[in-house]
Amino acid sequence: MITVDTAAPLSPTPRSTVRRGAKRARTERADLYAVLDAGLVGHLGVVLDGAPVVLPTGYGRRGETLYVHGSTGAASLRASAAGVQVCFTVTHLDGVVYARSTFHHSLNYRCAVVHGTARVVTDHDERLLALEALTEQLAPGSWTTARLPDRKELAATAVLALDLGEASVKVRTGPPGDDERDLALPVWAGVLPLRTVAGEPEPCPLLPEGTPVPPHVRERRLSPGA
Repeated sequence: MITVDTAAPLSPTPRSTVRRGAKRARTERADLYAVLDAGLVGHLGVVLDGAPVVLPTGYGRRGETLYVHGSTGAASLRASAAGVQVCFTVTHLDGVVYARSTFHHSLNYRCAVVHGTARVVTDHDERLLALEALTEQLAPGSWTTARLPDRKELAATAVLALDLGEASVKVRTGPPGDDERDLALPVWAGVLPLRTVAGEPEPCPLLPEGTPVPPHVRERRLSPGA
């Protein structure tokens, strides 16, 4: 396991050092936390039966540890738990960049990539901490309002922890980077911003009529950029 100095810059290893588009690399750990904490879905990459598999999954972070979970029968989690190297990524798409040439069309984005070896979380208290982190990442306020998992549900759930010591962050912002020769072309260039917006809450049809939307859901609906 890599020992992490939270004040240290990112990219401590060759494979987590950004080389392509290095000017877009962010070096502060705060940038890593910001990208991870703003996301809802990540992608876990692992080699399974000799072939790479990349699967979307929910996640949560506590300090320098990222948690993922799933069924104890999931092949991807069993492989990750066996001590093989894994890769976890989170990407936010912030805009489509239109350039005067197709070569310079691009995306504005924020992306984090974490490398490492996952460990199985067996300690009961840490498992609950991990599941709380996962729940609050997806649906803030739910851990203290909904029923918590019972023993049978906990037994059916695998929880993995991934240290954030080996990670990189890339961010692109701003307008297109057209060549000087193309600036006079009569072609529109600029950025089409993109964002995810929460819609109106849709109650379960089995709820008693008139059940109000709870504050933690209503506040999530009204949060900017939610």
